[in-house]
Amino acid sequence: MASGKTTFGKALAQRLNTPFVDLDAFIEEQSGKTIREIFAEKGEEQFRILEKEMLHKAAEEYPNSVIACGGGTPCHCDNMEFINSKGITIFLETSTPVLISRLQAENETRPLVAGKSDDEIRQKVLTQLCDRLPYYMEAKLKWHGDDLENSQQIEDNVESFISSYPSLFR
Repeated sequence: MASGKTTFGKALAQRLNTPFVDLDAFIEEQSGKTIREIFAEKGEEQFRILEKEMLHKAAEEYPNSVIACGGGTPCHCDNMEFINSKGITIFLETSTPVLISRLQAENETRPLVAGKSDDEIRQKVLTQLCDRLPYYMEAKLKWHGDDLENSQQIEDNVESFISSYPSLFR
């Protein structure tokens, strides 16, 4: 959550001239409800079931694309195994202070931290990182997500990423 998946993913897809899919936006489009509404009406467990279904659908409808998954996506069902079987997975390692800062600035738009105090957000980030890190570490590639604050940093970051893995992006 707030690692820069959508920001980095959009820029990477544009640079590679391939479709970009934000899984949360795809879920909202397909369900006709916002992520926040789904969480409120059905709870996290039902959301995760829908998320898995939509992940499979997005991968089928958009092969050879860049798909930005939600922060919890790899940690539920068999999603990480599925994602790894479908393509190149990237874990955007973002420092805890950067994650906290981004979430504090956006806390009303994210269901898992909406209405929480700065201390509650800090605790949520620390708890989630502990819980989710084993799944994230299963990604095939790791990249840094701290420097995605402006268009030049994003562009530089994507170029650096591509040049770091030349055999993948010919």
